[in-house]
Amino acid sequence: MTEATSARSSRRHSWRRDVVELAALFTAVAVADAAANAVAHGPSGPELLCAAAVALLATTGFHVWWARRHGHAPPPTDTATPAAAPPAAATPGTGARQTALWRMRTTVRDAPGSLAALCTALAALEVDILSLQTHPLSEGTVDEFLLRAPAGLAPAELTRAVADAGGAHGWLERADAHDLVDAPTRMLSLATRTALDSAELPLALRKLLGRCTIHSVPARSLTGQPLADEVPAEGVLEEHTMTFRDPSGGSLTIQRPQLPFTPTEFARVRALVELDTRLGQRVPPRREVLTLPEGNAITVRRAGTDDLAAARAMHERCSERTLAQRYHGPVGDADRYLGHLLSPRFGRTLAVETASGRLVALGHLLWDGDETEVALLVEDAWQQRGIGAELLRRLVAMAAETGCESVYAITQASNTGMVTAMRGLGLPLDYQIEEGTLVITARPSGVPAHREDRTALRLRDGSRHG
Repeated sequence: MTEATSARSSRRHSWRRDVVELAALFTAVAVADAAANAVAHGPSGPELLCAAAVALLATTGFHVWWARRHGHAPPPTDTATPAAAPPAAATPGTGARQTALWRMRTTVRDAPGSLAALCTALAALEVDILSLQTHPLSEGTVDEFLLRAPAGLAPAELTRAVADAGGAHGWLERADAHDLVDAPTRMLSLATRTALDSAELPLALRKLLGRCTIHSVPARSLTGQPLADEVPAEGVLEEHTMTFRDPSGGSLTIQRPQLPFTPTEFARVRALVELDTRLGQRVPPRREVLTLPEGNAITVRRAGTDDLAAARAMHERCSERTLAQRYHGPVGDADRYLGHLLSPRFGRTLAVETASGRLVALGHLLWDGDETEVALLVEDAWQQRGIGAELLRRLVAMAAETGCESVYAITQASNTGMVTAMRGLGLPLDYQIEEGTLVITARPSGVPAHREDRTALRLRDGSRHG
């Protein structure tokens, strides 16, 4: 039916309805006039009026009874309209049941049906495959999965099912929401982190490759002897080892015994290393002003190799006891370590400056495989003011942000200031003592990140550690 035909039909039905309503109105008026004449002029007018009232009440009662009886009745079924579809059943793994994210890698045969067998085994455990990347090898293929599995599924059961389905060299670790992004977005994020901070390269590589060991070997030792072997400009790829030229000199070696590296991973790592080399050393310029209990203002900032001269000058103002507690060796070798400590390749360093710009304290966070070392040096004249405790809190918060599993400090048993500062973190601590050397280990997971939006901070009056 066209719109014009529909409009004409609507106008025709409206005209008919108006005529019917007008006729009904005239009829009602005529009946009312006749009833009025009969009541007013007839011999039995009062009787007729009472009978009309009784009839009206009876009609009203009947209408109320009928409405109550049929008001809640279900509407008649329209055979021309299909019945509503039943509600969909809850999909396993998508309801209120708890789930966990996993990153899994495994090597499968390069043959038709091998990946299908692996997916079938995961489906039998109600494991949802969120993403899949394939890395071809000379023999076989490395498949990398992002999985959502039931929270009650044990990791051993998952790896056993994958092995039974033909997967070899399995590797499994917990994932989080950051792993839900696609591979290009992930690479761009890691490249951005590397471009902003030289210290981010080892962390970006660990995020990219998973569990691995990164060794950065300087070109020469503290005594000037060559250490690192010559590495080709394009790098070297072996089964479980990758080696590149370190942008700061020397070599950068990455090892992963549990799973062989793929050519795709080698190309991605080489791109990040080349980016770091081209940009040179970079340290974020962020600064923060703190107020000591006595009212002196100090500045905390990131430090780099540009602060080498100021750090050596601070060494000259420190006592031999302070340097010995920090470096655990001959005081004359202290200056030789500074180039290594201040390099962002080996970790992050925080520096404390006075209002006049003089360097009075250094805090180091040094990458050491899956663990991280923390070390402090505060000039004698500025000790016992809470500077060391504040630096330690910030360094441990940095370690927590980067996902480090543990932080340890190597000191002497007589260094009560460092021991007290570590205890002030409020974390479970492990102590190991060997020949007067004390190793204190803490796990930074759960340490709240330092607030970046503050421009001034007053240290606690009770923080009196060097």
